[in-house]
Amino acid sequence: MERLQKVIAQAGITSRRKAEQLIIDGRVQVNGRAVTELGVKVSGRDRIAVDGVPIDREEPVYFFFYKPVGVISSVKDDRNRKVVTDFFPHVSQRAHFPGRPS
Repeated sequence: MERLQKVIAQAGITSRRKAEQLIIDGRVQVNGRAVTELGVKVSGRDRIAVDGVPIDREEPVYFFFYKPVGVISSVKDDRNRKVVTDFFPHVSQRAHFPGRPS
C-alpha cells in the first residue's frame, strides 16, 4: 500500500505536492469514487484516474551503473556535459538517477 499522492507523482502526472492539491480539489478518483482527503493509501489493484483519465503504473526497473568520471547524475544538462541517460537510450520508462555526494 502506498499513499495516493506518491502513486500519482511516480506516474509522472505531477509532483507530490501538486498531487496533494489535485486530491484536495476532488480531481482524483480511486475505483470510480472521488477522493478529497490526504493520506489515502492504494494498492496495485486500485484503479486511479486524474480528471477522468486513468493513470498507468510502471513496474520499476533497476540498473546498476558505475558512472564514469566526467558524467553527471542527471537527466539533462544545460552545459552539454555527458549525463547518465546518454548511456541508456534504449530505456523507454521514466528514469530516476540518484546522485552521490561529491
